This record gives sequence, structure tokens and C-alpha cells, in this order.
Amino acid sequence: MNVGAVLILPEGFELAPSDRIPTEMKEKLGKLSFQSYRPDKKNIIVIGPVPGKLYSEIVFPILSPDPTTNKEAHFLKYPLYVGGNRGRGQIYPDGSKSNNTVYTASVMGKIKKVVRREGKGGYEIIIEESSEGREATDIIPPGPELIISEGESVKADQPLTNNPNVGGFGQGESEIVLQDPLRIQGLLVFFASVTLAQIFLVLKKKQFEKVQLAEMNF
Repeated sequence: MNVGAVLILPEGFELAPSDRIPTEMKEKLGKLSFQSYRPDKKNIIVIGPVPGKLYSEIVFPILSPDPTTNKEAHFLKYPLYVGGNRGRGQIYPDGSKSNNTVYTASVMGKIKKVVRREGKGGYEIIIEESSEGREATDIIPPGPELIISEGESVKADQPLTNNPNVGGFGQGESEIVLQDPLRIQGLLVFFASVTLAQIFLVLKKKQFEKVQLAEMNF
């Protein structure tokens, strides 16, 4: 089963060009092909569909902005969002449902007629509204199986078909820290100075103990 993912990064972050990706990361990426959601939305990266058996884990090559050259970027903590999809999509880009989702009744009433659509496939479900007596027609595309029949009463948003979706969608939120290299260097210098101070204190203590022992022997 295929999988896909979308990663929403803070403004300024973008997909790393191939010449900026380390060799070790290129081995993890394999033949994966990433792309920006739109030319003007480089911080939103999408991938897929790709075989789920081969890519149970996906590594995104990210290039962070440089606050020293980009005035809009700062050394701060930023939120990031990721979503993953397994199986076929449940909606099309225009927002209409695919044949991989549950179709529900548009109104409450009684199913007056179930008509098989010739040529296009699927069904037309004619529902007679219980309140006003008008008829509503729900179109079911080929794929989903009907779980209702003529003469049956249904409520609004009651499922008319089974759920053929064997996949699912998940999302998560995390944080990323854009750290100043000088701050890291300063922290390393501080740790080194503390370590040296501890070593000198231990050596001084040893020396003091030797002097005390020499005076006692004298």
C-alpha cells in the first residue's frame, strides 16, 4: 500500500538542494522525490505516493535560513507540522469525495428508489424527505458497496455505503530550534573551562595531601 506525507515548516525553511545534502543522508533518502507544495510555498514539502513496504520511515532534507543574512529569520524555537497518509486519498484536490470514502444521506427520509447508473457506474439514491415530501438524489460512484435498500428510513448523514478506505491519515506537531553557532561554541568553551577547573582542583588537593603527609612523617 502506498504512503505519502506533507511537512509544514516555518517561513524561511525549505527543501535542501541536492548539492547541500550530505552523502550519509542521500543513502537514507534513496530514490525519494520531494517537491514544494507551490512555487511560493517552499516551506511546505510533500512526497508520495511511494511504496509503504520500502519507505516505512521518511527523512526530509531541510535547509534552514541564515539569520545573519536573512533579517526575517531569528535564532528561536519554531513549530512544525507533519501529516502522513496511508492508502488512497479520500478527497480530490477540489474538495469532492473520491470513491474511497463513506457516502452518507444528504437528508432524513425514506429511500424511495435505488437506481443503477448505466455507463458511468455507481448508483443514484432517491430519498423522499419526511418533513416536506420533496425528493433528494444522492450520487454514489463506482466502488463503495451499498448497505441500504429501498423502503428503508435513513437519517441525515447516515452512511449509505460501507467504508472502503483501508488506510488512514495522521498528523503531529513538534518544534525545531534554530540555534546560533556562537552560542554553542560559547557553551562548549564553558564546559571545557569547568572541566579544567575540576581537574586542577583535584591535582591541587592531591598536592596538598602529599605536603600534609610529608609534614606528619617529619
